[in-house]
Amino acid sequence: MKLKQTIDRVPGGLMVVPLLFGALLNTIDQLHLPPVMKFLESLGVAKTPEGYYEFLRIGGFSQELFKDSALVLIALFLFCAGSQMNLRVGGAALKKGVLLVVSKYLTGLVIGLLFGYFFNPMDGLFGLSTMAIIAAMTNGNGGMYAALTGQYGNRSDVGAVAVLSLNDGPFFTLMSLGLLGSSFPIIAFIAVLLPIAIGMILGNLDEDIRDFLKAGEILPVPFFAFALGAGMNLASFFNPSVVTAGLTIGVLTTVLTGFTGILVFKLFRENSYIAPVSEASTAGNAAGTPAAIAAAASVAAGSGMMSAAEAQSYKEIVNIATAQISIATLTTAILCPIAVILMDKYQRRKGINGRLEKFELESSSSQEERVPPTTA
Repeated sequence: MKLKQTIDRVPGGLMVVPLLFGALLNTIDQLHLPPVMKFLESLGVAKTPEGYYEFLRIGGFSQELFKDSALVLIALFLFCAGSQMNLRVGGAALKKGVLLVVSKYLTGLVIGLLFGYFFNPMDGLFGLSTMAIIAAMTNGNGGMYAALTGQYGNRSDVGAVAVLSLNDGPFFTLMSLGLLGSSFPIIAFIAVLLPIAIGMILGNLDEDIRDFLKAGEILPVPFFAFALGAGMNLASFFNPSVVTAGLTIGVLTTVLTGFTGILVFKLFRENSYIAPVSEASTAGNAAGTPAAIAAAASVAAGSGMMSAAEAQSYKEIVNIATAQISIATLTTAILCPIAVILMDKYQRRKGINGRLEKFELESSSSQEERVPPTTA
């Protein structure tokens, strides 16, 4: 059976498929079907505090991995992702990476600000929250970016992915929510950033450590995705408002972050716009951000910098925000490649080959100017 190949055909499949499977099993589990509960009771499974028998809460290693592991595995993912953040990036790649990170982040922040101003920031239009918008719009799919720029872009476009890895995880979202008025203590930021920072330090100190931890960028993803799904009800994915919200975020991400990135590249005199369009997506691992934010909110509530009610409000929207971001991931996985193909065709009609570096384009233009026209 080619299960892995089948999963890879789904946009964001390593995140989305296990998440949906976990949600399916949890949905069945929460039905508390008498035959299932009788079977679990016969095996000696202990009752849950609510008085039911659930196969996702049988205790031991199984429950720890499949039900309760999300935050630990997300932390492991962030640690390993940090180790791949190469500080020795070429000048052109560094410039493009910074431009893409800043433009994408500011776009998501501005949309989040506007949404929080005009609607309820926790449950506004289509049930969208400011957290879900910022988490989805500021976190790009690095794998898709690398694939698209590898096919349609140039070397520095591809190299920018080293900087783009900075937007992996919940840190930018947490910072944005702080700017929007949520009072997170410094320790909440440190608690989120520390695994990334330690991983980045170790990865840049020792190439062997970076290579050793590279698998951790991928391996934990399906496991924490399943655990996140195991806390969700599949019915939420068929809720029209959730689907509409996810589609809305996806369209906004591709259109607005792509457009802003193009404007910034134009301002800094870049010839090709393949890179900003390739970054106009939502990463599958962004679905883990709401859970991380809820954990940070609990820390804030414990330190007295956030009320228990506000922390609880973040916890209550984790499942719906996760579902919305998952749908946005699928949406951008379709829209982003289409946008890149259209941009490549547009540039080629203008005589711009996105696979050439800026200096190569300028050099070829100069040579064309020096070549005298042929006479009949």
